[in-house]
Amino acid sequence: MQTTEYTLEIIKELQRTANLINEVKVEMLVERILEANKIFVAGAGRSGFMAKSFAMRMMHVGLDPYVVGETVTPNLEEGDLFIVSSGSGETKSLVSMTERAKSLGATVAAVTISPNSTIGSLADITIQIPAQAKSGEKAGNETIQPMGSLFEQSLLLLYDAIILRFMEKNSLNSNTMFGRHVNLE
Repeated sequence: MQTTEYTLEIIKELQRTANLINEVKVEMLVERILEANKIFVAGAGRSGFMAKSFAMRMMHVGLDPYVVGETVTPNLEEGDLFIVSSGSGETKSLVSMTERAKSLGATVAAVTISPNSTIGSLADITIQIPAQAKSGEKAGNETIQPMGSLFEQSLLLLYDAIILRFMEKNSLNSNTMFGRHVNLE
């Protein structure tokens, strides 16, 4: 297969996966983002990179997001939102953070392949991205891509779509975002 053919196949996989995501659950997350005092995101590995890019876009639209583990991340409190990205839903450090966020009274949203995982079960809002797990176990939505690529790509696209929905609900456009874009480059 040529590189462009791989690209087209990946796009088909992403479209198929997006069609399987529960819109009601996503809208619940959008509403909770609108209500939250502060928003915290966490993830490990490539899922963590997607969470960081989501935090960046949330900042661009005027929200108050933080990446867990960064030096400027404040304390999580009741009324805050903790969004955790974990394909397996079993990453030990993320399970521990999720348990702590729940004990502090935050709303927990999980985006995962495995809604019945530890993290998925702890969450108040669980959004399943039905993608093949890293282990290669069949999930009913196979991929030609290695490891968790389909999940991670779908995660980024879902987070970008959530930003678009937030912008729509708040009558924002891209021009609004440029005022909050970094200017110390």
